[in-house]
This record gives sequence, C-alpha cells and structure tokens, in this order.
Amino acid sequence: MLAALLGEFPDARAWFSFSCKDGEHTSEGDPIGECAAELRRYPQIVAVGVNCTPPKYVAPLLRRMRERTDEPLVAYPNSGEFYEASSKQWRGGAGTFEFGEEARRWHAEGARLIGGCCRTGPDDIRSVKHCVHAEHSA
Repeated sequence: MLAALLGEFPDARAWFSFSCKDGEHTSEGDPIGECAAELRRYPQIVAVGVNCTPPKYVAPLLRRMRERTDEPLVAYPNSGEFYEASSKQWRGGAGTFEFGEEARRWHAEGARLIGGCCRTGPDDIRSVKHCVHAEHSA
C-alpha cells in the first residue's frame, strides 16, 4: 500500500484522496468507507477525501468516510464532466449545480479542505470561499 511508504519519511505528513465512480466506491471499485478505515492505522496521514469525482457523489462519499475516520476530510471534485481518452475530449455537461452551495453540503459532511479539480475554475473557487465563509460568519 502506498501509505506504507510514509514510514520511510518519518517527518512527512500526507493526505490521501480517491477518485470515485459513484457515491460509494473508488474508481477501482473499493468501498470508500473501507479505504478510510484502512488509512486510520497510519499516523502520518492527516486527512482523507475525494478528488476528481463528479460533485453529485461527493456528499455521500464524505458521509461514508466520516463513519470510518476521525481525520479531516478533503473534497476537490471535478466539474461533473468526464474525459474521453479515445477522442481526447471532455464530455457531458457540468450540470446545473452551484459549486459554492454544494461546498456547504461538503463542509457539513466534514470536509475541511475544499477546492476543485478538472474543469473547475476561479469562479467556482470564489463561490466556495463565499459560501463556506458566509456559513462560518453567521
């Protein structure tokens, strides 16, 4: 397991994030809750989460991870589009969600490191900052 390599660098800290294919499983098909639980035995891991995953799956994934770890959670999803390697093009729509509003849900599920991955941009990140900061200021 990749996490075991941290033992070779005792002063290092890391977070692990998983790309996921649905609201329950990594892209490899492993249950996300089991992945989060497995990483608990590595004290150098300071957060776990999801990345480059469609936004619609993030809240349920975080919920499953929260059930199995006490570490802070990470969420940096993609735009909801997918890359088709054979044509070298992005397909599907980004959806009709508001990134910042979704970030509120992710924060409520335990995400403390929130950002964006493929096909997200500065406006999405500003929206996250505005919505999550407004939640803390209230």
